[in-house]
Amino acid sequence: MTDFERLYERYFNDVYLYILRLSADEHVAEEITSDTFFKAMKSIDSFRGDCDVRVWLCQIAKNSYYTYVKKNNRTEQIDEAEIAEIPDLAPNAADEYIRREEVGRIQRILHDVAEPYKEVFMWRAYAELSFKEIAGIFGKTENWACVTYHRARKMILERMEEKER
Repeated sequence: MTDFERLYERYFNDVYLYILRLSADEHVAEEITSDTFFKAMKSIDSFRGDCDVRVWLCQIAKNSYYTYVKKNNRTEQIDEAEIAEIPDLAPNAADEYIRREEVGRIQRILHDVAEPYKEVFMWRAYAELSFKEIAGIFGKTENWACVTYHRARKMILERMEEKER
């Protein structure tokens, strides 16, 4: 197995799940993930190692996704019916459905959250990056990443509460 094949095996799921969270579309996530690894394979020699490989791949994926959105001029929202049709792999179907509803609500709210809050929240919540890794992406301090994430989280929670009223 080549180094790139190991890279693919190790990070495919992380990249796929990250794009699935951004797009809320399995087909788009598959397409963008494939495109990401194709681009990574072509440019692996230019990877300087300034950040974690997963961060580098997710940056490629994010850029590919935004290019895809611009090209297709689409900004899709998650449809609750589509969420309900996703096969339930969790042991407790009711808990999983509630979790998916919550994720859908958060994604809809995220569309209206300003940058960099939106992106920092997604890096932390969906890609599960550390504050240090997020700080590296933005060229800021860990404290900035932490504060920005918590402010984004507070904005999302406040908007969720507003919609419940």
